[in-house]
Amino acid sequence: MTTSPSARTLKQRKQDTLHRLENDVDAWVATAAEHGGAPCLVPLSFVWDGTTLLISTPADSPTGRNLSSTRSVRLGIGRTRDVVMVEGTATAVTPADLAEEDAEIFAAKTGFDPRELPTPYLYFYIRPHRIQAWREANELKGRELMRDGKWLVAD
Repeated sequence: MTTSPSARTLKQRKQDTLHRLENDVDAWVATAAEHGGAPCLVPLSFVWDGTTLLISTPADSPTGRNLSSTRSVRLGIGRTRDVVMVEGTATAVTPADLAEEDAEIFAAKTGFDPRELPTPYLYFYIRPHRIQAWREANELKGRELMRDGKWLVAD
């Protein structure tokens, strides 16, 4: 039988969360239609700029339609036993309206450039309003690191 590692301090958990946001490339993105319907869960690449995440998906995909209509999104980043959960609000941006620098950073980090595809894509800036992070049950208490868009843990 293995034992769980001891719980991280909140400060360490925030540092680990920021590291994951800055260095990971992929997230599970969950959305739902405005008036019910099945939830949609897809893996998408992202970029974190220190305050927002940037993702891209076909405009006419279920995720693109859901984000355009509800603007509500949840992302799961990391492994099951080292997860960061982000709840946020998405703002759609067309490739033509996206800052060139942001498009270049997205393409360089993710290895994917939606501007080069014939299918119409949208980018979405996601402003987190809640972030949680935990590894094991011993970290469930105190898992909320951000609430209402404000970090609860000092640097």
